[in-house]
Amino acid sequence: MNRSVPSLLSAAALLVGSLWPLQAHALFDDDEARKAIIELRNKFDTHSQSTAASLSRMAQEVRDSQATTQRSLLELSNQNEQLSGEIARLRGQNEQLAREVSELQRQQKDAQAGVDARLRQVEPVPVSLDGREFTASPEEKRDFDATMELLRRSEFGPAAAGYAGLLRRYPDSGYTPSVLYWLGNAQYANRAYKESIESHRRLATQFPDHPRTPEALLAMANSQIELKDSKAARRTLENLIKVYPRSEAAAAGRERLARLR
Repeated sequence: MNRSVPSLLSAAALLVGSLWPLQAHALFDDDEARKAIIELRNKFDTHSQSTAASLSRMAQEVRDSQATTQRSLLELSNQNEQLSGEIARLRGQNEQLAREVSELQRQQKDAQAGVDARLRQVEPVPVSLDGREFTASPEEKRDFDATMELLRRSEFGPAAAGYAGLLRRYPDSGYTPSVLYWLGNAQYANRAYKESIESHRRLATQFPDHPRTPEALLAMANSQIELKDSKAARRTLENLIKVYPRSEAAAAGRERLARLR
């Protein structure tokens, strides 16, 4: 814009310069003509100065506008940088909050798992054994199952000790009738016949309606036979046949009683 103003002035000067020799030659003696030319040149000079001033003002306005635009762009750039920094800061906070929430959720999950595990350790579990339904603590069930495993491996001494321990630790357990039955069997296998008789008698006395009671009476008679107490064995078998006549143990007891006679 600044370069255009001098160019315009130069062009105008060249135009006047090209016209002036012709007009001066033709009208040299004409005062009116000279006055007109002088007046024309003065108007041209005035117009040129006015045009130059206008162009200068326009150029300054453009420069001012450009400066204002640059300042606006700079301010906008600074604002964008500030916004970018704020967004980055907020994103960092969000990521930190997300990590904290994830950690809290993990801790809550671990805590809940720990509570569930502790509850499982003490919460009663349903048990179905020898035709009976009852509940027992997880620890009690584990102890009974472990003792039964000893019996299955024919470790009769440790099994007998395990059953006796169960009776002491869980005196009111739903396992008690079955424990007495298997305790008597483990004692019989160890040839502890008197102890076996006592265990089976306790079962028959305390739990006469238990499915294992007829078998316990038959096992009692076997222990009495091993002790050469035929009279006691006969009474036990007669009682078995009388009280539980339809049981499989009673059928075996009849055969055993016939041999005793």
